[in-house]
Amino acid sequence: MTNTTRPTADAGLLVLRIVAGGIFAAHGAQKIFEYTIPGTVDAFAGMGAPLPAIVAPVIAFLELIGGVLLILGLLTRPVALLLAVDMLGAMVLVHFAAGLWVGEGGYEFVAVLGAAALALAFTGAGRFALDPAVLRGRAAVLA
Repeated sequence: MTNTTRPTADAGLLVLRIVAGGIFAAHGAQKIFEYTIPGTVDAFAGMGAPLPAIVAPVIAFLELIGGVLLILGLLTRPVALLLAVDMLGAMVLVHFAAGLWVGEGGYEFVAVLGAAALALAFTGAGRFALDPAVLRGRAAVLA
């Protein structure tokens, strides 16, 4: 697939990838290194997440590694889709019942992160990314 977007659109995707990817990576790192995996498992169990012993480490590493991949613009579409599903799960399982405002435990933050990830899943990484160089049209759906 040939990228025919304008340089300003590609720059916008770069900014979106860096900011959203950085936040995802920071939250994943927090779950792994600050809260620790056992602490994150306990937190997920307390929030009612299904299979917390499996889901918590998967989400923690998805957010850390997926965030870094978004920053790099590598495997952007599938990673962004997984992160959007992650945020949908967080919204439904934890935040939606608390209302909109994040200060009250609401869903505004996860909604914005989920929307950013979904936008990247729809658009791809743009020209200023590793996807175009690495994939070279072999898997256009991933670029």
